[in-house]
Amino acid sequence: MNDFDLQTPTQAPDLETAMKVVYQWSYGPEVDELRNLYHKATEAQWVAERDIDWDRPIDRELFATTPLGISMPVERTSYWRSLDPEVAWNVTRRTAAFRLSNFLHGEQGALMVAAQLVNAVPHTDAKFYAATQTMDEARHVEVFARYIEKLDEVQPIAPALKGVLDDTLATEDWLEKLVGMQIVVEGLALYSFRDMRALTKEPLLRDLLTYVARDEARHHAYGVQYVDRCVPRLDDARRRRLEDFALSAAKTLIDNRRPETLFASVLSIWTEAGIDVAELVACLQREMPEMDERPEKGRRLGPVQGFVIPTLKRCGLLSERVAAHYHEFLVANLGAEVAGRDVEDFLRSVPELPEDTATWVLSELR
Repeated sequence: MNDFDLQTPTQAPDLETAMKVVYQWSYGPEVDELRNLYHKATEAQWVAERDIDWDRPIDRELFATTPLGISMPVERTSYWRSLDPEVAWNVTRRTAAFRLSNFLHGEQGALMVAAQLVNAVPHTDAKFYAATQTMDEARHVEVFARYIEKLDEVQPIAPALKGVLDDTLATEDWLEKLVGMQIVVEGLALYSFRDMRALTKEPLLRDLLTYVARDEARHHAYGVQYVDRCVPRLDDARRRRLEDFALSAAKTLIDNRRPETLFASVLSIWTEAGIDVAELVACLQREMPEMDERPEKGRRLGPVQGFVIPTLKRCGLLSERVAAHYHEFLVANLGAEVAGRDVEDFLRSVPELPEDTATWVLSELR
């Protein structure tokens, strides 16, 4: 007990938050979709210590084939192929540690937001589900921290992600918490988890991501089903604020013109690991026309355009007013071939999500 202290050297400064606590005296089901989702969540609980074989070491050879997780195929360039194997492994390992660390930090943010939602949401079914999500997020923090410990060390949180988590925790509007976390942050995370799980061959990482993605599919569905119910009841002013909150969160995380984005952090890691980023990018630009997967062959929708924006559209939070802003920063980052020639073209390209998003996501994990 002598080592125990109320203050720890690793904790961050306090974050002031504003949140109302809502008692609800009706305990029967009110929102059937959320009550059913709560039942599914209670049945799907898993135990990290029991259900994942942690005695397995990370398979370095299989892990090295895991893509870096960025939109540019840098691994296919002659510059990358000429790297010393140890340098390439170090870059891959450190990039993965950064990505997984931000998954980890995002899960801690989700843990705290889910706990806030238990207090703040007005419907009993929504409180019940948020309680199960709080347990899920604690388990996700546990497993990502444990895997990173085997791989490298936990990297600091990216400033962009920290900003979005802070804003979502600090807002007093429970609908903004739902949109910021369940739709934007959880949507990006779920897309990334599915991508990494589909592409990695490392067995321990695949097992971990399978369990986590199953939970995240329900978390995303919670946001979709609840926000979808609430938005039609909002006045114009509150709807606009909700649209702007989602736009700000997505832009902060994705817009590479900002120096604090996740991509900027990755480039910094590469430079520290010995990569000449300028030469790598120049090599990519020279060799991209010769690669099989060229942009002109068709649009390749990333997590924002392929998942977050369709969710916002489904929930009634993609007016033409904010669509113009999404189109503008997507063109700046991805080009008109992907984002669309104009706003109308962009809106036509937004895919429709299935009615049952949780089942759809889970079907792709089998």
